[in-house]
Amino acid sequence: MVEPDRDWLARPVLEVAPSLLGAHVTAGGVTVRLTEVEAYAGTRDPGSHAFRGPTPRTEVMFGPPGHLYVYFSYGMHWCCNVVCGPDGEASAVLLRAGEVVRGISSARGRRDAGRARPHPVRDLARGPARLASALGLAREHDGLDLFDASSPVQLRIATGGVGPVRQGPRVGVSGEGGDARLHPWRFWLDGDPTVSAYRPGATRGRARGTGTGRSRT
Repeated sequence: MVEPDRDWLARPVLEVAPSLLGAHVTAGGVTVRLTEVEAYAGTRDPGSHAFRGPTPRTEVMFGPPGHLYVYFSYGMHWCCNVVCGPDGEASAVLLRAGEVVRGISSARGRRDAGRARPHPVRDLARGPARLASALGLAREHDGLDLFDASSPVQLRIATGGVGPVRQGPRVGVSGEGGDARLHPWRFWLDGDPTVSAYRPGATRGRARGTGTGRSRT
């Protein structure tokens, strides 16, 4: 595992997204190995929050790369994206799912609170809201610079092979120009049990991910 530099994240989003598979994200005493991500390309992507240009909410997506875009989904859950691509061009990678490889007890403390039965280990970060919850990511992390020496969130990239990678439509995203297959921008590790289930987007829906469909957890 190595720490990326800002130039590594400044590449086009469709190059960065699959490169994040197998990476480790550490926050709140928990480390998650990423097994599923989605790419969003800003003003050239109808599924992106930034499709219509910058707003106070989406300004961070326009760079520089290496910041976090954390947003609230359906008034219930936080979801986390890593901003990438050239500075000034909004793009980000949604962290969709992963395996908790360190800090399982801390992840359980966040995910199992108030539950009669604990989640299976594979489900602790299986889905974007679950992943953010397991890591303890919330509003205060929006805009955080991963390259700040004091950053409470760390990203380390896998240097070896991570196994077969699959590619397909994004999960639950509407606003795809009528055909989700036009944006096969979800990438996942083939056969990994922590990858979330695929659900097509509804015709209408409020924002999810960096897109305009619904996020399920």
